[in-house]
Amino acid sequence: MKELTHYVTFSTLVLVLDLCGTFVFALSGAVVGISRRFDIFGVLVLSFVAANSGGVIRDVLIGAVPPPGIADWRYIAVPLLAGLATFYWGQLVERLHDSVQIFDAAGLALFAVSGAQKALEFHLGPVPAVALGMLTGIGGGVVRDIVADRVPGVLRGQIYAVAALAGAAVVVVGHQLRLPGTATTIVGALLCFGIRFFAIRRRWRLPVAGESARSPDKSRHSLNSDADRIGSPR
Repeated sequence: MKELTHYVTFSTLVLVLDLCGTFVFALSGAVVGISRRFDIFGVLVLSFVAANSGGVIRDVLIGAVPPPGIADWRYIAVPLLAGLATFYWGQLVERLHDSVQIFDAAGLALFAVSGAQKALEFHLGPVPAVALGMLTGIGGGVVRDIVADRVPGVLRGQIYAVAALAGAAVVVVGHQLRLPGTATTIVGALLCFGIRFFAIRRRWRLPVAGESARSPDKSRHSLNSDADRIGSPR
C-alpha cells in the first residue's frame, strides 16, 4: 500500500509539472505568434507546438504511446486556452515584463525536471534521463522557432540547453541518492530557471563559431542586437 501511494504521488507530481509547463510554453508560443503577426489559427498552432512538441518527442522515445500531448484532452485544451487568452488579451500578457522570456524560462525549467522524472519513472538510466529532460525542455522552443521561421535560439549561443541539463541533472542525482523527489524537483526547476533568467538579464552566451575573429566593436554590437528576446521578430 505504501509503494502504491508513493507511485500515485509521483505520477501526480509529473502530471502537474507537465501541465504547468504546457501552459507557460503555450503562452510563450502564442506571444511569438502574435509578434510574427500570425492569424488566430497560426497563434493557436504555435501555442500547441510550443507546449507539446518536447513532451511528444520524449514520450515516443521512451515508449509512452500514444503521447498524452495528442491523446489526453488536458494537453490539448490547456495550450488552446492559453493561445486564445494571449490572442485576445495579448497586451495584458506583454505587461508582465519581458513576458516571453520569463514564460519560456519557466516552461524550460518545468519541462526539464518533468522530463527527467518521467524518464526515471520508465526506469531509464541516469544519462538517458538527463538527456531526455533536456530534450523535453528545449523541444517545444525549437519547434516553435522553426514554425515561426526563426533560427532556434538554442543554436545561436543562448544558454538554454545547458540550463535544462543542469535542472534535469539535479533531479537524477537526487533520485540516485534517494533524496525526497519533491524537494529535488523543486531545486532542479529553480536552478534551471535561475540559470536561464540570469543568462538573459546579464547576456551570458556560449561561444559562437567565428565570434573571436570579429572586432571588439562588432562583437559588442552583435551581443546587443542579437534576438535574445525570444519574442522579438527578426
